[in-house]
Amino acid sequence: MNIGELLAEEFGRIHRVVLGAVRGLTEDQLAFRPDARCNSIAWLIWHLTRIQDDHVADVAGTEQAWTAEGWAGRFGLPFPLPETGYGHTSAEVAAVRAPADLLVGYHEAVYGHTIKYVQGLGEADLERVVDEHWDPPVTLGVRLVSVVSDDLQHGGQAAYVRGLLPAR
Repeated sequence: MNIGELLAEEFGRIHRVVLGAVRGLTEDQLAFRPDARCNSIAWLIWHLTRIQDDHVADVAGTEQAWTAEGWAGRFGLPFPLPETGYGHTSAEVAAVRAPADLLVGYHEAVYGHTIKYVQGLGEADLERVVDEHWDPPVTLGVRLVSVVSDDLQHGGQAAYVRGLLPAR
């Protein structure tokens, strides 16, 4: 297995977690929050997809699907276009409402772009510095590990919240 195949496998696992967390739920179920301090499934899936879209597009040198493919307009959220959800307040989390097909559609678009990008990577590519604002500077490998880690954590949180949904 080469590095591109390994990364494609990692992002494929995230994709499957997302589909499992969202599949068959209503918009109200996706917006359910066990407590006002908690994130909803809709917010978690939107956020993890925004992070993946933002970070992978940045390192790939492409425009984000969020803007290039009109997903921002379809979601119609009350946030500036570059918003990814980092640091959102409880009220901002509550503002993220979307039907399952919209969440899945956006995630599948980003997943497709991600897979296309990572499958072309070789081991030497991982050493490229992609962000010099940190000490030490962030390499492509570290950035991709960060995205995978963040996405898997939020995907697991979404699956957990799904398990807390009140009985139908």
